[in-house]
Amino acid sequence: MPYGYHGKILHVDLTSGAIEIEQPPEEFYRFYLGGSAMATHYVLKHTPAHADQLGPENTLALAVGVVTGTAVSGQSRVTAVAKSPLTDLIGDSQSGGFWPAEFKFAGFDAIVIQGAAAKPVYLWIRNGQAELRDASHLWGKITGEVEDTLQAELDDKKIEVLQCGPAGENGVRFAAMISMKNRANGRTGMGAVMGSKKLKAIVVRGKNRPAIADPAGFKEIARWGPANLADSDVAGMGKYGTAEVVMGQQKSGGLPTYNWNSGVFDGAEAISGETMYDTILRGAAEGKQDRQGRDTCYACTVRCKRVVQITEGPFLAEHEYGGPEYETLATFGSYCGVSDLTAVARANQLCNEYGMDTISCGATIAWAFDSFDQGLLTTEDTGGLELDFGNAAAMAQLTEMIGKREGFGDVLADGSARAAERIGRGTEALVVTTKKQELPAHMPQVKRSLGLIYAVNPYGADHQSSEHDGTYEGGFKWYKDRLALIGLTEKQEKYSLTDEKVRFALVTEQFYSMLNSANVCQFVFGPSWHLYGPDQLLETVRAVTGWDVTMDELQTIGERTLNLQRAFNAREGLTRDGDKLPQKMSKALKGGRSDGFHFSPEALEKAKDTYYALSGWDVATGIPTREKLEALGLSWVADSL
Repeated sequence: MPYGYHGKILHVDLTSGAIEIEQPPEEFYRFYLGGSAMATHYVLKHTPAHADQLGPENTLALAVGVVTGTAVSGQSRVTAVAKSPLTDLIGDSQSGGFWPAEFKFAGFDAIVIQGAAAKPVYLWIRNGQAELRDASHLWGKITGEVEDTLQAELDDKKIEVLQCGPAGENGVRFAAMISMKNRANGRTGMGAVMGSKKLKAIVVRGKNRPAIADPAGFKEIARWGPANLADSDVAGMGKYGTAEVVMGQQKSGGLPTYNWNSGVFDGAEAISGETMYDTILRGAAEGKQDRQGRDTCYACTVRCKRVVQITEGPFLAEHEYGGPEYETLATFGSYCGVSDLTAVARANQLCNEYGMDTISCGATIAWAFDSFDQGLLTTEDTGGLELDFGNAAAMAQLTEMIGKREGFGDVLADGSARAAERIGRGTEALVVTTKKQELPAHMPQVKRSLGLIYAVNPYGADHQSSEHDGTYEGGFKWYKDRLALIGLTEKQEKYSLTDEKVRFALVTEQFYSMLNSANVCQFVFGPSWHLYGPDQLLETVRAVTGWDVTMDELQTIGERTLNLQRAFNAREGLTRDGDKLPQKMSKALKGGRSDGFHFSPEALEKAKDTYYALSGWDVATGIPTREKLEALGLSWVADSL
């Protein structure tokens, strides 16, 4: 019998309505683990080259991992993969919550969705059975209304719903997939792909829990996390969430401000995790925020999710839509020069209601503010809106307009890169994207290896695709034992981009890619400051599956995933020239500790040479060689190129 998985992949053809179940062999699961690797396999296999991202030929695959649904912290994650309507390349996005574990309990390890329905439908999966149902009555409704309607319709409060939201229906290119009304598969526009297929929701419920090979060994690992949380570097995340890093970023000069013109923001404290904890976190007025203002994912001890509630003033927020993460506080806050925490919380709720990625949404609005500030956009373009930095009301209004594709929001709904291409007038120089995806709130000017990863990452800039520089610099003294487990033993100088720092970027990129295939939370499992280290992840996989896997084998899965994704992009025409940073990275920052900092284009090109060579890719093109693909067991991919 299989341990940790069901051995069942659900295939759904929305055009014909056909539903089939594939039962791959055990070797398939050990080769991919699940998540990003498994989903990319199906997308590369079933999506033809140069497919329309919003057409029926674009395959959407969702996969969990071999440890999903077990009782260890950080395991309830799902990865969605398709050709991205934002980047035109491979799209990859993760989320947590309760949907991933419940999907596993429903009896499957992955879903492969092809075609497009003639009218809105939802997929109902329960205890190994699946059916398509009419969703016409749900189309156009915000996420909270849809979830409430389905709970009543199916007479079950414990169902879990993953949906595209009105933004996905409207083809917003950075539309997210939303579960629990507040968990988002945010990056790369997977909600738009779902909406283009007229698939409103995937509803799951089940009691089929996979067996565990070594229950006693697994229980020991699962208990270790809660017992050691208070002494870990993750403890603060329980109290303040990811917002705990706002002030640290400000101090280092790494808080993107005024659309990346500066790394410091005068209003940083007003949008910090500490301020949120004391003011708008649910229960703060009664001193009950630790009980009411924190939410969690299935079986996780960290409880890092924020829950805010604002009942008066111009910007209201309901607790069911959660609360802003660090990236959201930055993109709608410092990026836009907005220091009103209630406005940022309102924008966060709007993104969760309509189903949008908060990073791309807030960053696109910041680009519009910057263009307006420099006189490149006028009120004639914006429909009368004054897009001044700091205009909280305009920021919130634009967020809703984007979700509805109304007025100037229709222009911004395509993302800042396409909006700039449409408008011109020099606005292109103000775009802060790689591969047309907006940069998250960690700055390459102060984290140099992260700049390399932003440039080369297959699905555009992503702050969760590698370890950040600080752990191999000043933090090395605390994390050296864990980093050594993946072959990183040489502390590096701050702000450096040496060949060893490039190797650090690649090795940790492969490790993080593997985490996305194991589908575990990168706040809980990781190579340095995380609750569990690499060795404990290895023990977890062994205990659940019974496989005698090694660290090298796990690391190879991450490398395999990156090569699959790079091959998909090569098939779409991406070469070395597409691995670049935006113009603003080479412009000197103003103010604070990072005053004058910039990222040299020449340094990036040199780092790319090293990165490609270490990866076994052609240095001139950045494309994986046949030798490398065959060494990774991907001969079929080499043949497709």
